[in-house]
Formats: sequence, structure tokens, C-alpha cells
Amino acid sequence: MKKPMSMISWFIALWLWSCVQSVSAATLQKVTEVEGVSQYRLSNGLEILLVPDDAKPTTTVNMTYRVGSRHENYGQTGMAHLLEHMLFKGSDRFPTAWAEFSKRGMRANGSTWIDRTNYFASFSANDDNLRWYLAWQADAMTNAWIARRDLNSEMTVVRNEMESNENQPESVLFHQTLATMYQWHNYGKSTIGARSDVEGVDIDQLRAFYRTYYQPDNATLVISGQFPEKQVLQWIQKEFGRIPKPQRTLPRLYTLDPAQDGERSVTVRRVGGTPMVQAAYHLPPGTHPDMAAWELLVPLMTDNTAGRLQKSLVDKQKAASVYGFHVAAADPGFVIFGAQLSPDQDLATATHILLNELETLGSQTFTEQELERVRAKWLKNWELAFTDPEQVGVSLSETIALGDWRMFFFIRDRVRAVSLSDVQRVAQTWLVQANRTLATYIPTTDPVRAPAPQRVDVAEQLKAFQPGKAVARVAAFQAHPAHIENLTQRHQLPSGLRISLLRKPTRGQMVTATLLLQTGNAQALRGRTVAAALLPSLLKKGAGDMNREQIEDRLTALKAELHFSGGAEGMTATITTQEPYLPEVIALMGVLLRQPQLPESALEEVRQQALTDLQQAQTEPQSLVSQALQRALNPYPADDVRYVPTHTEQAEMLRRVQVADLRAYHQTFWGSSFGQFSAVGSFDEAAVRKALHMAFDGWHTPTPYTYISRPNPTLTADTQVLSVPDKANAVLGMVLPLAIRELDAEHAALLVANYIWGGSGHSRLWTRIREKEGLSYDVRSQLSLNSQESASQWSVSAIFAPQNLAAVQQAISQELVQSLQQGFTAAEVTAAQQGILRMRQHARAQDEVLARSLANNDFLNRNFLVSQALDDAIQKVTLAEVNAAWKKYIQPSAMLQVVAGTWPKSP
Repeated sequence: MKKPMSMISWFIALWLWSCVQSVSAATLQKVTEVEGVSQYRLSNGLEILLVPDDAKPTTTVNMTYRVGSRHENYGQTGMAHLLEHMLFKGSDRFPTAWAEFSKRGMRANGSTWIDRTNYFASFSANDDNLRWYLAWQADAMTNAWIARRDLNSEMTVVRNEMESNENQPESVLFHQTLATMYQWHNYGKSTIGARSDVEGVDIDQLRAFYRTYYQPDNATLVISGQFPEKQVLQWIQKEFGRIPKPQRTLPRLYTLDPAQDGERSVTVRRVGGTPMVQAAYHLPPGTHPDMAAWELLVPLMTDNTAGRLQKSLVDKQKAASVYGFHVAAADPGFVIFGAQLSPDQDLATATHILLNELETLGSQTFTEQELERVRAKWLKNWELAFTDPEQVGVSLSETIALGDWRMFFFIRDRVRAVSLSDVQRVAQTWLVQANRTLATYIPTTDPVRAPAPQRVDVAEQLKAFQPGKAVARVAAFQAHPAHIENLTQRHQLPSGLRISLLRKPTRGQMVTATLLLQTGNAQALRGRTVAAALLPSLLKKGAGDMNREQIEDRLTALKAELHFSGGAEGMTATITTQEPYLPEVIALMGVLLRQPQLPESALEEVRQQALTDLQQAQTEPQSLVSQALQRALNPYPADDVRYVPTHTEQAEMLRRVQVADLRAYHQTFWGSSFGQFSAVGSFDEAAVRKALHMAFDGWHTPTPYTYISRPNPTLTADTQVLSVPDKANAVLGMVLPLAIRELDAEHAALLVANYIWGGSGHSRLWTRIREKEGLSYDVRSQLSLNSQESASQWSVSAIFAPQNLAAVQQAISQELVQSLQQGFTAAEVTAAQQGILRMRQHARAQDEVLARSLANNDFLNRNFLVSQALDDAIQKVTLAEVNAAWKKYIQPSAMLQVVAGTWPKSP
């Protein structure tokens, strides 16, 4: 018989029960709603933002912690970034979180910046995936291992990432600029940290840092896209509500740099790259009212069509390109303007022009027309970001870091209200010599200084904020191949242009379109590759009776993004706009394609930019490895369109090409006879068809298009070693020709095998080299299947510290031999099938992917049901078929390997 409970035991049990209930029953309260974004808060402090949008069947979850490199103490630089890595190493409840992301088809990662750390995942709308990810985020908030064993393995990976940044001259220059600008504030410290701090990190300090900042009252959870709102709130309350409200008080950060009292300079000298000059200036905090003017002042100076620096430096061939950006931070931030030069351009001349343009803005006024042009473009870009559920959640991270997520909308309203006098005043206040980091110190009798640093009361600023109209909800869309095929309408113009139109609901009436033009044949294209490559980049620099500024203004007015790319065998155009404007954008695209002006000045601008890129590529390990592999795969004569020239040959070809060559190429090869157009989203089908007819009918392709075969050569196992001076990171690349074509019978089996071996975040290659041994920041294998002939390739790539070359090669070789000798397991096949299918489902939910796929299917004379057929084949493939395909096609004796880096001794 059970003994009765004593009175003392009863009281203890009641007390324990009440404690459990107080932890698990954290209350949830709705705080406010702004333009379709609903804010909630748990009683433990966790802030929740829901941004529902059923137009795209994907869900994006973003967790932002208000901790970044700004919060690190002496000896702790890089700790916030290191902690971001460590969170993925697991916990008792979720020991293999990173591998689970891939298995569930999630696009997941994290990032660290000066004021915040965020973790995000985007995936095909799925309740099970969403519940799992919320549970992981809740557990990771307080129960991550943060263990010494994981720190040791991840240390090499972080060091590898650090060395990768060291390979890039612009990255080094950026970090050195900030270090010179800030004498006391942590914004002068690189987010990735000092090497000595990262390598010597104390595990107890790292755990203390984690326990301090990874708490619900210091975090904001954002969920956007398609999800069941009521259930989500219940899941959040269940998973996060059990976390107690922290008892600690967050450290108060009070360090600010004083006003700079004289210009500063820094010079970086390294092998490789091209000359660059940049001028940096301190700014107020991101919440300061004047920061709205900087949103417009930067493009006023650097816009590649009408910016002041573009006109004075690039258009006059004093620089190859110009750039500018500002950082709106929680504490006083900064703005940087710069120019990149080609090797034969004078650095002193460019520096003088750059500083003169920047620091005389107080006396050189802008026009209302210039201001309205950049304002319209800024508002268009803001709207494009806000209407994309996969962007808006991550975008909110930056304003969360400023102190209040509503700043996302308040800054927009401030930009709408910025006047010309505001822009002039702000430029005159901050773009002064004493506030500049670039040149040596020069004493002055009457220094002009920037205002003293200040903080901003965010709550006080937001008292004037009035939310705009909420974004309308749209109907859900199911991205199943059969459903997509049933909704797609197909047509063909008399000229030959094939059209595929897929109408579907989208947030903000957005529409994405793709145009493919197939051009030429092997004989006709001989010696034409450079003209073909340059022509797309000149289309928006003048066409019909419009100059480049008028074209850009027209695109802004139509709220459109229009991009051209291509080469000798075809051209691709991509469009993003809203429903009412698509016909007009098509009309504009027709003018650009059919009536390009091709001015000499534009060719010179593009030529210099290309030469600059080539100069830098000659000392980049990744570029050298890629070129060597492609040259081995394409052993053709120099005038053949398939020939891959060296960097030196490319530079010489660029210097020789003339405007007449581009015009002749356009007249000889371009037309719509062998083209495909697709549109996905909200649009008027009749209006789009009419616009296409008016824009392209009658535009026949003068030279018939014929597919150019690229049969794989026979390769022999070999290793090429390329030496590149002064690089902290090395690159390895391998390639193996495969006699298989896309959608062949063994396609699915080979796809699954590659996913298991090296094609995912829980593959054997990733687990061995990245997770266990920490040798590489990024290592993977890739299957590239040819859709028209049995000439595909399988490749392997890795980046690593040069001294780890032998270890990386050994690991790859051992994993390859083991997979060929022992095969894969049934569990691996099942996990790969699930991961691949979920990734494919997520891809079909992207309008840009759908548009590209529809156009490509028209080119290949097939429909969208091939996607379902491949899904079915992946689902049905057996373990025996996977192992058989792997052993049949993966032949190490025919694999070429190329490595490039700065070697401590002959590798």
C-alpha cells in the first residue's frame, strides 16, 4: 500500500510544481502592429515579430541577438563571431543541428556584425520544419555546449575564414581604415577579431559571454512568409516560454571616440590587386535624424550613371570604378567613399579629385532633379526588400540592432522628407578635412571639426513616427510541378520568340521575368568572344534617344531592376518590377536591345573595369585554379569560341576590341528568332503579350543559332601547383569529366551519391574536413550536368591555410577511397533524398528560379513536369543504384587537381 505523503513533502512538491509552472507559463502579450508587422513579447523579455505573407510558400526565421563586436572587452575581440560558430556545434537535445539543416532542405546560416549577431533559416513552408527550427533556436539560446573540444576543432575553421579575408586587398584596406579612424571605440576592431585573441580565447570567458548576451530579453525573433500564425505563437510560447527571465543586468557600454581633430592616413602594401584610394568620415548614430540624408548623399556621389564621383573619375578615365557606403550603427558610425584604379591610372591624381569632390560639397550644390532621382531609387529598393518575405526578416536585424525594429519604417519616412538643404548641410558638416581618414596630418590654424559624438534616445525619436498602411495579404501559392505546369500559358511570336507566362499572387504585385537570346554557331563566332562578352554591359549606357541617366531614371520611375549578362552563345536579361509597369519595362528593354548607342566613352569605361578585374584576378588563387581547370576541359584553338584564354590573353583582347566590333556583332547575331521569355508573378497577360509583340516582333536573328558541342576531353590524374605570392589562404580544385547527361537514367542516383559524399552541410567530406579536423572554412563537391549531351563534370573544391595542403588532400583521398570501396548506407540515402527534395521544393518557391526554369525549359523543348519526374526518380532511387552509379562514374584515375597559394615549401 502506498504511504501517504507527509505535510513537509506535500509543501515541497507544491513549491516545485509552482516553480515549473512559473517557468513554462511565460505570458505572451501583443504590443503593436506596424504595416503588417505584428509585435509580441513574452514575459521573459523575448520580442517576437510576425510578418505573414502567403504569396510565396516559404518561411524565413531570423533570430537577432543585440550583441556584436561592439560588446567585446579587452582580449575578447572576435568572441561574438566565434560564438556564432560555436552555436552550430550542438547541444544535448540537438547534437547535430548543422547536419539537420541540410537534411530538412533549409538554407540556414548566421552572421556577426558590429552591433548584432543573427541566425536565419529559409525553407519551404512546412509546420514540422518550423517547429523543429524554433525548438533548436530556443535550446541554442541557453543550452549550447560551448565545449573546449568543439572550440579546438572550430578554431582552424575560424582562422581559415580570417585568412580568406586577408587574401582580399579591399578587405584588408577596410579593416585598416576603421582601425585608424577609431582610437577607443570597438568599431575600430575587426568583427572576426585579432588572431591572438581568437587563438587564445578562454573557454570560461566565452561561456560567460554567451550566458550574458544569449538571453530572451536581448533577442528578437522574426518569422516571415507563409506560416500558421496562431499555432506559431503557441509553439513560441511553449519553446521559449520555459526560459526564465534573466536576473542579470546587461553591461552598460559608454565608450565613444572624441571628435577627430585632424586627418589621418594609413597605407597597405601587398602583392597583387590594383590601386585603391578611399576617404572615410565619422557620422552620427544610425538613429540620428541626419542619417536619412546620408541614405541619399552616398548615391548622389557614387551612382554609376550620374554620381558626382562617377562623372569626375570614371567618365574622365581617372579611375576604373568608384564606390561608397555608410554604416548606420547604434553608436556613431562612418561613411567611406573610394575609387579603384587600373594599373596605368595615377593614384595621386585620383586622390586629389576624390577629396576635392567630397570636401567642396558645401559650396557645390546638388539639384532637385539629382535628389529626386536617388530618392526614387532608394524607395524602390526599400519596397523591393519589404515585399520579399525572405529578405524582410533579415533586413529588420539592422534596425533591431539600432534599438527598435520600427526604425525600419521610420528611416523610410525620413528619407521621404529629406530636403536639398538637409543634404547640403549634412555634407558640409561631416565631409571636412579634420574628420577624414586618408592623408598625413597637417597642422592648421583654424581647424574645422565635426560635431561631438552623441547618443540618441530612440523612444523619443519614435514619438513622431506614424505607421503607414498595412501591406495587403495575398492568397497562398503551392509550388508543385504539376500545378506550375497547369498555370503556365505558352505562346510564340511570328519572329520565333517563345513565351511562358505564370500568373500567381505576389506581395506588392511583384513580377519577375527572364529573357534568353540564343546566338551564333561555332564557325560564325570565331574570334568574337570579347565583343560578345562586353556588349550586354553597354546596353544601359545609351539606347535610342536616351542617355544613361535617362535610362536609369526611367527604370526608377517604373520601379524596375533590369540586368543584362551573356557571352558568345547568348544573352540573358532579368526583370523585377510591379504588375502595372511590366509592359513598359518590356518596351524599354526592346529599345535597349535593338537600338544600343554603343558610345566610345562607354566602351572605355567597361574596358578599364574589365582590365582592373583581370589585374586583380591574376593574383587570386580561386581565379587561377578555376582558369586552369577550364583550360584543361576546353582544349581548343585560340580563335574557337570554346577556347579559354589566359589572363594575359584576355587583357590583350580587351585592349584591341573596338566599338565597330561590338556594332558588327550586334547586327550579325542578335535577334529574337531563337529566344525565350518568361514571367512569373502578378501581371496582365494580354498586356504583356502585346508589349512583347511590339518590342520584338520582326526582330529576326540574322545568323542562325546552332548548339555548340563541348565533348569532354580525356584527362589523366595529375596535380598542377600554382604559386601566388603573399596570400594567407590557398585553394584546391579538382575536376572529373562524366559521360552522362541531365535526366539520364542514373541522374537521380548520382545526385544522391554526391549529396552524401560532399554536396551538403552534413556530407562525409564536410563532416571530416570542416567539422572534425577543422582544416577548411569551405569544402564541397558539385555535380554539373549538361542538359544536351553526355559531357558533364564532377568537381571538388576547398580553401585552407597553405600548410594544411597535405592534410586536406589526404582527407579527400581517404574519403573518396572509402566511399568507392565500402559504398554508402541506407540511412545516408534516405537523409539525402529528404534533403534534396526539400531543397528542390524551396527552389521552386522562388519566382526568379521559376522564371529562369520556364525559359530554359522552352529552350530545351520540355515542360515543368520534368521537375516532377526527377523528384519521383530521387524518391524511388535505391541504395544499390546509388552505390552503383558512384562506382561507375567516379574514377580518380581521370581526375585533374589544381592547387594555388603561397607555399611554405614546395608542396
